[in-house]
Amino acid sequence: MNTLPADLLLAAGAGPVGAVTDFLREWPNMWPDLWLSTLDTVYMVVWATLVSLLVGLPLGVLLVTTDKGGLTPAPAVRAVLGAIVNIGRSLPFIVLMVAVLSLTRFLVGTTLGPTAAIVPLSIGAIPFFARLVETALREVDRGVIEAAHAMGTRRATIVGKVMLPEALPGLIASLVMTVVTLISYSAMAGAIGGGGLGDLAIREGYQRFNDHYLWATVILLVVIVQAVQSLGDLLVRRLSRR
Repeated sequence: MNTLPADLLLAAGAGPVGAVTDFLREWPNMWPDLWLSTLDTVYMVVWATLVSLLVGLPLGVLLVTTDKGGLTPAPAVRAVLGAIVNIGRSLPFIVLMVAVLSLTRFLVGTTLGPTAAIVPLSIGAIPFFARLVETALREVDRGVIEAAHAMGTRRATIVGKVMLPEALPGLIASLVMTVVTLISYSAMAGAIGGGGLGDLAIREGYQRFNDHYLWATVILLVVIVQAVQSLGDLLVRRLSRR
């Protein structure tokens, strides 16, 4: 049976080699949109991470310190905080985005764009990060805490000078996990016009049946996640050796 020469197949765009060639040929044309969408994704993730850190870290500390056997036991407070965190974690992110549309519009004046997406991203990440902080703090040696307490150290000082420094590698790992989760959340935010790579994948890739955009956004998201995870792993290793 006669077969077409490989160069004719390549020219016709047949097979995986042709698909890759077409993708690479289209990359320069896609790059301006990909670059802007990447910047939007980074913008959303950075701000949502900062909000999650500022709110989730104290919340995680309170979950530990108000628990039975904590520095300031308060079962009622612990129960309320735990319920709030559990409710926040139980909602699928796509449902959460729709549920807080009114709050988003009230806070930023719109429900579209990267700035609007920061609101549901932060709300979704805060309880997630708080639980990770709680887990990291519970791994701190109780003997170190009890020794500091026996020396008459103030509770706030124990938290700031003993618990948090001792749990720092775990806290960094928790923050990295939160950032990776926010990257995936930011991609889902594109479903309701949140901008970023997810929005580009849906708008140009899915709705216009352009596989090149779909694959390009997947590649960029993988690269971003790998870079964040590698940097986080490096920091955790260095802090663990101290």
